[in-house]
Amino acid sequence: MAIKNIVFDFGGVLVDWNPRHLYKSHFRDTDEMEYFLQNICTEEWNIEQDRGRSLAEATLELQNKFPEHSASISLFYGQWEVMLKDEIPGTVALLHQLKKKYTLYGLTNWSAETIDIAYRRFAFFKEFEGIVVSGTEKLIKPDQRIFQLLLDRYSIHAEESIFIDDNLNNVLAARELGFTAVHFLNPEQLEADLATILTL
Repeated sequence: MAIKNIVFDFGGVLVDWNPRHLYKSHFRDTDEMEYFLQNICTEEWNIEQDRGRSLAEATLELQNKFPEHSASISLFYGQWEVMLKDEIPGTVALLHQLKKKYTLYGLTNWSAETIDIAYRRFAFFKEFEGIVVSGTEKLIKPDQRIFQLLLDRYSIHAEESIFIDDNLNNVLAARELGFTAVHFLNPEQLEADLATILTL
């Protein structure tokens, strides 16, 4: 089947989201910051908000567990916008190029409570025909049910779609469903990989 659709992940592919953008000015040194992000406000904890847990519940749970870090924990969502730094220009330029020939969709692991901040910040989101957000659906990649939800909701076929994500587990899950999936490392690599599949 010919490729008709391009499905983008957001964080790390189109936008530069990283807690370090916030916490590097909060902690005295890098080691202290890394300890906090690897042991307190961990990736595993954050994923549960992407799965649908409320920000308030998540914050309170962690503050009760680590009361000595209460102020630092409150910053995570209190100043979350600082973590959302910039668009990734090379990928966004490629997105606009792809839009001329293909239909664009988004499939992102993202909290339902913060996704609107990204929509307001970055104009390129208006280029998408449809977007599926994990926090809204209470499903999260690499669970294949969220990929299937995208396919069903927008009546598209995996075999006619390219999926782009910086998380290899998500890429592998998409391939199992029949997507042509590209593991994103940087915009230059993505463009090179797509050039072997598509006419850009």
